[in-house]
Amino acid sequence: MVGIRALQKIWMDGRLVDWTDAKVHILTHGLHYGYAVFEGIRSHDTARGPAIFRLPEHLDRFFNSAKVYRMTLPYSAAQVGEACVDLVRANGVPTVYLRPIAFSGYGEMGLDPTKSPIQVAVAAWEWGAYLGQEGVERGVRATVSSWVRMDSRSLPPQAKCAANYANSGLAKMEAVAAGYDEAILLNSQGMVAEGPGENIFRVKKEVVSTPPASSGILRGVTRDTVIRFLSDEGLVFQRTDFTREELFTADELFYTGTAAGITPIREVDGRRIGDGAFPITRRLQQRYEDAIHGRRPAYGSWLTYVG
Repeated sequence: MVGIRALQKIWMDGRLVDWTDAKVHILTHGLHYGYAVFEGIRSHDTARGPAIFRLPEHLDRFFNSAKVYRMTLPYSAAQVGEACVDLVRANGVPTVYLRPIAFSGYGEMGLDPTKSPIQVAVAAWEWGAYLGQEGVERGVRATVSSWVRMDSRSLPPQAKCAANYANSGLAKMEAVAAGYDEAILLNSQGMVAEGPGENIFRVKKEVVSTPPASSGILRGVTRDTVIRFLSDEGLVFQRTDFTREELFTADELFYTGTAAGITPIREVDGRRIGDGAFPITRRLQQRYEDAIHGRRPAYGSWLTYVG
């Protein structure tokens, strides 16, 4: 995974502050209890300057996550969106990863977060392909995790909450310690759910499928983007559950996510996936690159330009 490089400014509680001044108290409630919701968004360089990809959709999920957690944000979606645009402009770097986050701040300790104020920040940094550029080009090696994707009866998986990512972190660490690049989590019914920070797609006989929301996944914005691409490519698409062994017998597998982009999976638990050519994945990767860089007019409405 490529490391991050700090930029100059972070938007925090309504104003731009220097990177080194964006601090919280050690007794910040969200630090102790994981009570935070966040987003991952990217800005890319285009012929018309920097453009943030699918900003409204990300903000919609951000505010829906807050609603699930009974979290009332002190800013509107329009204000947070403006903060994202201002932050890209202030840092002067067109290609960045943006992280809006809302969390319970310094107030009262204890499990009840309603006694603490809600703080909102947006950070940005330069971040390459999450699973590495080699992974994007050659595909990554994955393993099915012994950790089970959390059940919706325990935590709401469709809310992008910081607490959920303890589950993801355990799976990621297990995979890396075993010599793999990434994990694949099954749900409590034993069906494929997603990666620690990515959705997953399967290709078999030119039919492309991905687990439905009911499998315990996060509804990914990049996942939704790929579903639109599949329609535009004229490919057969299904939202359907599939099993661990159906991973092994796939013609192609790939991860999708804002951080990961579209990354092929070349191996799962020592089994080579397909013939290693990934023809459908490659078509989708090219369409995605064209869309995020403003080279496909059909997807122009997905770009918020930074003037």
